[in-house]
Amino acid sequence: MTLIELVLTSLSVIIWIILLVARGGFWQINPLLETEEEKTPLFPLPKICAIIPARNEANLLAATLTSLFSQDYAGSFEIFLVDDNSTDATGETANAIAEGLQKTTQLHVINGKPLAAGWSGKLWAMEQGIRQATKLEPDYFLLTDADILHDTNNLNRLVTKAVREDLDLASIMVRLRCESFWEKLLIPAFVFFFQKLYPFQWVNNPQKSTAAAAGGCILIRRQALERIGGMESVRQALIDDCALALKVKLGTKNYPIWLGLSSLTKSLRSYDSLDTIWDMVARTAFTQLNYSPFLLMGTLFGMFLVYLVSPLSLIIGLLTGNWLVAGLGLLGWLLMSLAYFPTVHFYLRYASGIKLRLSPFFAFCLPMIAFLYTLMTFDSALRHWQGKGGAWKGRVYRNTKYF
Repeated sequence: MTLIELVLTSLSVIIWIILLVARGGFWQINPLLETEEEKTPLFPLPKICAIIPARNEANLLAATLTSLFSQDYAGSFEIFLVDDNSTDATGETANAIAEGLQKTTQLHVINGKPLAAGWSGKLWAMEQGIRQATKLEPDYFLLTDADILHDTNNLNRLVTKAVREDLDLASIMVRLRCESFWEKLLIPAFVFFFQKLYPFQWVNNPQKSTAAAAGGCILIRRQALERIGGMESVRQALIDDCALALKVKLGTKNYPIWLGLSSLTKSLRSYDSLDTIWDMVARTAFTQLNYSPFLLMGTLFGMFLVYLVSPLSLIIGLLTGNWLVAGLGLLGWLLMSLAYFPTVHFYLRYASGIKLRLSPFFAFCLPMIAFLYTLMTFDSALRHWQGKGGAWKGRVYRNTKYF
């Protein structure tokens, strides 16, 4: 047993060393949109059409829709909000906000049609908005969620970056809400795991096939969307943002895309309980594994080896007096905490209540956090096998694929 412990603990340490030095610097908080180099204004300014799929979002629109109306972008900017069969007053609220701000000519509210066969709800809503917006022949579409509070300069920064670097797609991982205890414990890790899966440096490198985007805020060139066959090309994708990025980047050649973080543009979506975060992760985790039992088993073992072996080895080593195993366990735990700390630092400095002084504590909680995410992944598979997978806002999507 001692040999097995030693081998597993050593392997865990080796994995973390490799991750830190050879996984595209995923653990670093960059690139950050707000720290990108300032450049001279663009002339002529591209025409932009924002597409907002909104299903029962009336309570958030006063803040989020107003933030779009408040953009300091000097070019043509139209907003298409698709009321996706809401049971609240989403459409009426949007119109009332536009009227109050005297922006009625800038906003187009579309009453969404019933969900079409073979489409996920969000993508079907976006498709309807894009069809209407295309009539204006925009240069870019801004695909954004109804819960996103945009910094006043967000669109200007994204457009500048996309045009200057000739990008087909530019996206930001907006700052997720991090206020409740469960959000502080689990939300930074969600971003950390996403960056480990899709290192932003690799996404932004045309020479690499890694592609990803964050669905809350995506700026996509109209010609690029048309090139891949529009939203229909990913119409069944449950993880639609990454599926779209993959389609855009990988074609007859690798087309340039960009993914970064934002400290100013943020999501207002709240996850005040463990259940809400659990459902959010379980909704798509098994989809990420293409519903493969073999990938599921590999993932569960990988999570155990990477995140749980080191702290367990430390405890077992201390209890049995095996100082080599304990020392390696401590080293592995320190390495993963070192990798996680920048993400914790980034998120908790914006959180209310608990401030930076507790950041080291949350970084050392990564093994426990990873254990919870492992359980969420397994539960995602169980839900799929029970025919309950992919549930979102009253809809259940079965056998959707991750592209």
